[in-house]
Amino acid sequence: MFPFRKFPPLTDGEIELRVQEQQEGDPAHGWMPTYTFGIVLAGTRTRVGAIELRIGYTWDLVRYNGHIGYGVAESHRGHHYAAKACRLIHPVAMAHGMDVLWITCNPDNWPSRKTCEYLGATLVEIVDLPPQPDQPLEIPRQKCRYRWVIY
Repeated sequence: MFPFRKFPPLTDGEIELRVQEQQEGDPAHGWMPTYTFGIVLAGTRTRVGAIELRIGYTWDLVRYNGHIGYGVAESHRGHHYAAKACRLIHPVAMAHGMDVLWITCNPDNWPSRKTCEYLGATLVEIVDLPPQPDQPLEIPRQKCRYRWVIY
């Protein structure tokens, strides 16, 4: 059983991250233990998005899937909430011995790419995804790989 830790709501005074879910993962299938946080406007119940932190270092995670996944509701975009949430989960990653996080996104996802740049993450490369059987042609076939050093 993965040693999930308890974290109080993480806040910068503007947003708060509240743990919503903890998933054990299944390393045999490439799924790592994951914290899912709701992104909430500080002092309110207004949820503006969510952010996930996947714990560990596997080939697929570092190369294709990334440690961090985030989404912000369209009506709340433009405030850097995704980047602020990434900064707030920094102590969670550090508590699990992680000092470098990988964030991946589709090459045409300019808001996510700008979030990575705003964080100070470095674009390392754009990689082709491995072929998947019966995958529809409209599914993106590449990922940008950003390296974010957090120590």
